[in-house]
Amino acid sequence: FVFCQKNLKNNLFETKKDFKNAFQELIDPLLPFYRKDRKGRLKLGTSGTVYSEDAGEIEAFLRPLWGFGPFLTSFEDEKLRQIYLDGITAGTDPNSSDYWGETQDYDQLLVEMASLANTLLLAKEKTWDCLTTLEQDNLYKWLMQINHHTIPLSNWLFFRILVNLAMDYCGRVWDEDRVDKDLSIINSCYLGNGWYYDENPSQMDYYVSFAIHYYSLIYCKHMAARDPKRVRIMKKRAVEFAQTFKYWFDEKGEALPFGRSLTYRFSQCAFWSALVYAEVEALPWGEIKGIISRNMRQWLKKDIFSTDGLLTIGYHYQNLVMAEGYNGPGSPYWSFKSFLLLAVPEDHPFWQAEIEAIRYPAGQIAVPEARMLISASTNQIQAFVAGQLEQKQAHVDGKYSKFVYSTVFGVSLSKGSIYYKQGGFDNCLALSEERLYYRSKLLNIDHEIHEDHVVSVWQPWEDVLIRTTVIPIIDWHIRIHEIKTGRHLHAVEGGFSVPIQQNSKVELTDGSAVCHSSIGTSSIFALETFGHPAIQVCEPNTNLFFNRSKFPSVEADLQKGKHRLISLIGGTVFNQSAAVSEVPLVQIKNDCLSIKYQNAEKCLRLDK
Repeated sequence: FVFCQKNLKNNLFETKKDFKNAFQELIDPLLPFYRKDRKGRLKLGTSGTVYSEDAGEIEAFLRPLWGFGPFLTSFEDEKLRQIYLDGITAGTDPNSSDYWGETQDYDQLLVEMASLANTLLLAKEKTWDCLTTLEQDNLYKWLMQINHHTIPLSNWLFFRILVNLAMDYCGRVWDEDRVDKDLSIINSCYLGNGWYYDENPSQMDYYVSFAIHYYSLIYCKHMAARDPKRVRIMKKRAVEFAQTFKYWFDEKGEALPFGRSLTYRFSQCAFWSALVYAEVEALPWGEIKGIISRNMRQWLKKDIFSTDGLLTIGYHYQNLVMAEGYNGPGSPYWSFKSFLLLAVPEDHPFWQAEIEAIRYPAGQIAVPEARMLISASTNQIQAFVAGQLEQKQAHVDGKYSKFVYSTVFGVSLSKGSIYYKQGGFDNCLALSEERLYYRSKLLNIDHEIHEDHVVSVWQPWEDVLIRTTVIPIIDWHIRIHEIKTGRHLHAVEGGFSVPIQQNSKVELTDGSAVCHSSIGTSSIFALETFGHPAIQVCEPNTNLFFNRSKFPSVEADLQKGKHRLISLIGGTVFNQSAAVSEVPLVQIKNDCLSIKYQNAEKCLRLDK
């Protein structure tokens, strides 16, 4: 087998055939890795997870079903289908040496049951119906273990719902009462405007899209006649969610690098595929098609594959630094959820629609349910976040608590906490007592989302209270930090990251630092209290977009007492020769901050 990315890079993702070809080109590299000595397993690497190596190999075997199940509704691949039938039969047979085993509370295998359940719902006649009665009994008993275990009160509840729906569809006894209770718990997480939180009330990330809404739309497809009231509500919420979630995608197809599980990459557009599958025209089909096609195109042009064609752990490139503890070598195949489109009939209007651009609003759009203020310019999306956090996984400060997230400049995560350069502190205010062990914003004790600015109140130490106001100005923004400190601190304000490139231009003055690059320009201007402009070179592999990166910064030394720190930060996508007039004019006089930019003016009263 020789992997060639050329076809994937040239795929337009416009027709059903395009998606079929892409799926086959992505799954073909797996064929040499299906284990013959232990059926129902795939060994794709050696990195560790919070679950066992065997569970990781079972995960790697089952996750491709998110794409193969939809594929089977319209196409044939007898060799691969037989591999899965043999693996599932052996894996669910308690008398087989390849048995997947008895599951436990919070077991990773409970997660992987969902892709198998969805495959039974989509392609029963090519899977379940091909098993003997004994084999069906074994599969039923193995799957239904999920009804007898404690699981997180989160998107995991849908794994149990899908398993029960699949067993009902296959003519077996299911726990309807359990499903109803699980759906009630999920409903209790609803925030409004189509948004849910996922277990943690301060966590609104891609799990809202590629988990909660995705599974809800599968439920809608199969339960429309039996549960019409709940299905109407789910569809209505999906439509509402689409109106703001579309602003997570820029005009090139890049989506916000925000939150956990970013190694699932093109699952970012899975929600839009589920809308088509469930026949919910939340946006015009052409606009939905554009979001999906552009996102898929840009992902499959990136360096996300190993040399033998396997999806790797990472984001824009292979990168174990950014992984969560549950990211194993097979985990990235969660991204196959977007291939649910393969279950959509050829005559569906989606396939006939012409690709359309996203209709962005003028200026910013506040999404208080997602705790974001989103700015969509010609070239990028910037999301200004306040009050978000997922407290149980790796790198939560970088993935949820930066001041801003960009679809052009990416985001950096920490490789250590001793020295500043280890911390990945782009778009952060980092503080330390002895220029060691820097801290940035993590928990918010209060937050505000307004139509034109966001506020975060945070406390890095018990005797240090910071109120940060961030004011977007298209691709620029102002940060105002009002600090009351009971200790002497060193503060460093970081701007947007850019890739380290040969001959890239850097500009340093007494009050500013600017980094030019091929992808855009990162600028920071000290407006009050800050000084010492510098260019910070980060540890390799800290930024999710660039394996080598740098960003501009300014600094301040703070004695005990009250301080106000103000800076102007830009992440702009324009020519390096752009005129100085492209920089907003900001003045501070008599505690009034005035901004002039592109024929617009804004004034803000600063209260000491």
